[in-house]
Amino acid sequence: MSTEISALNNRPVIIGGGAAGLMTALQLAPEPVVLLSKAPLGAEASSLWAQGGLAAAMGEDDDPALHLADTLAAGAGLCDEAIASRVVQAAPAAVEHLARLGVAFDRWLDGGWRLGLEAAHGRNRIVHATGDGTGREIMRALIAAVRRCPSVTLLEGVEARSLIVEDNAIRGVLAVNAQGPLVIDTGRVVIATGGIGGLFLDSTNPAGCYGQGLALAARAGALLADLEFIQFHPTAFDGPSRPMPLVTEAVRGDGAVLIDDTGQRFMADQLGAELAPRDIVARAVWRRRAEGHRVFLDARKHPGAEFAKRYPVISAFCKMAGIDPAADPIPVRPAVHYHMGGIAVDGEGRSSVDGLWACGEVSRTGLHGANRLASNSLMEAIVCAQWVAESVTGASHGPLKARVANAPAPASDPSAIRPILSQGLGVLRDRHGIERAIRSLHPLANGRSAAADPALVGLMIAVAAWRREESRGGHFRTDFPDALPSAVSSSISLADALDTARDIVETGSLFAGSAQP
Repeated sequence: MSTEISALNNRPVIIGGGAAGLMTALQLAPEPVVLLSKAPLGAEASSLWAQGGLAAAMGEDDDPALHLADTLAAGAGLCDEAIASRVVQAAPAAVEHLARLGVAFDRWLDGGWRLGLEAAHGRNRIVHATGDGTGREIMRALIAAVRRCPSVTLLEGVEARSLIVEDNAIRGVLAVNAQGPLVIDTGRVVIATGGIGGLFLDSTNPAGCYGQGLALAARAGALLADLEFIQFHPTAFDGPSRPMPLVTEAVRGDGAVLIDDTGQRFMADQLGAELAPRDIVARAVWRRRAEGHRVFLDARKHPGAEFAKRYPVISAFCKMAGIDPAADPIPVRPAVHYHMGGIAVDGEGRSSVDGLWACGEVSRTGLHGANRLASNSLMEAIVCAQWVAESVTGASHGPLKARVANAPAPASDPSAIRPILSQGLGVLRDRHGIERAIRSLHPLANGRSAAADPALVGLMIAVAAWRREESRGGHFRTDFPDALPSAVSSSISLADALDTARDIVETGSLFAGSAQP
């Protein structure tokens, strides 16, 4: 270990360079902190791609109680109401904080907030920056703030491969850079590695987001929760680019409608129409495509000629595909967009392992329940970073002895996992498809190949989905299309998932017997 790395021992280590990790590092200041980013800052962060914005009750006709009601309704019974209330109450102040950090939010000429409308929101409460480039603008400001913050030691090109744990307590991080393995001795780690979209063929997330944080936590012994709930965005741009460009929900909020290749507006009779909750719209689009139709978002009338001005990012990639949204319908399809499940944490972001916190999409706080309300995710990352930082600062942390770590696992490669999960854990699921996925994933998850960690995360998701014999939010079982009378969160450990998967593989089939583990 180099002297430089030795000098970083006993500092909190944040794993992940997206909005959650950057904001946690800034909130920890002036305490010295180490931030590990596998790629150059922003290069593989889902936050950078976020078009929609941040949901916050900033309008005169709005208040946090209304925001809370919409959040709970979208969450389909699985939100933690106390956590959700705390987050929405803190949301307006978080927007103001970002503005002070230099985020150039969109405003009217009189300085008032220019608020957008998105699905399942009862008020215009989406705060945007540069139209549809909110995530990019927030990341620009946060990256600049971190680079000038003297208390943050930024290690780019360094990937955490495992956590060192003794007696259910964090003792260090085993990481790898271009020069080889390195160990940072620490009793405080924050995982902020984002989502799981890179485990699927069709996703709006960067390919580098494939559940590494979930694998780190699971192998460290942490409990994970609600892994079966995956949000498919109904309007990803239907083209060859990966990640799939997103056609933000705000376009539908501006009046664009969904049509098929015959011109039929197939959502017209649904409650909420195109602005129904995302899971409902995604299933409608999925079924339409399964019937042999292509699906388009028709923005020719609304927003019409204003499209390029209002949505410059979308307009640019449409133009590259030879499409003018003011004159041509935009081809769309569902794609994995957000993971409601994650590392089970309490109100301060603490996991079931001492000294391990999680923040952002990798965590399961209880805010999103079974189906995230639009634009609540960036807000969750920004708000919860403050609570995580306060908890990390308040945690006891004596000096740690240097210890020997195992050799690092190979760099992960999720390519073998993508077709398995895409087929078995898509918008519509059934027992046989999930079991096929489990049988394919089980041997890979038990191996030491580059597919092991991605397979392990996929296996835990599949087991959680197999157990939940109901349809709720982002989890829809065609063999159990109704919701159970009571909503119960699921939890799973690595050992639990492997045991269940082994039984399924060895017996050929099992009856879950209950929707919950």
